Amino acid sequence: MIVERLPITRRWEARRQRRLIEGLRFLLVGGMNYVVDVGVFNALRATVMATQPVSAKVISATVATLFSWVVNRSWTFSTRARRRMLHEFIGFMVINALGLVPPVVCLWFSHYVLGFESQLADNISANIIGVALGTLVRYLGYSLVVFNPKPKSTD
Repeated sequence: MIVERLPITRRWEARRQRRLIEGLRFLLVGGMNYVVDVGVFNALRATVMATQPVSAKVISATVATLFSWVVNRSWTFSTRARRRMLHEFIGFMVINALGLVPPVVCLWFSHYVLGFESQLADNISANIIGVALGTLVRYLGYSLVVFNPKPKSTD
């Protein structure tokens, strides 16, 4: 068809394909990151931080964030134009701090307000419900702010 041969149509298709691959990579890295986060959380929750689930979650999320920074920068968003590494890192940390809010709030509410204090309840609230909400925050932040090239000058 003629429309498929137009240069703009080909650019849109290529852009859509790049976004799909980027999204799949993001989800794969997220899966690996989830294993790191949940593993550290449960190790801390079962041992030295048995009575401090929120602190355990903050520590596990921090460890997972550092892992995520390296893999997302070097693989997921590797085809994007770059800003200075320090600028990206600071933006990444800010977005991850925002992405940590849903799991911590869900965990705090479930544990301290609703009184669900078991390790299973903490995992459901923080690592299923909270992480799902935090993932949406992170993807939008990464793709729109952190790994988004500088806007072109209109001068």
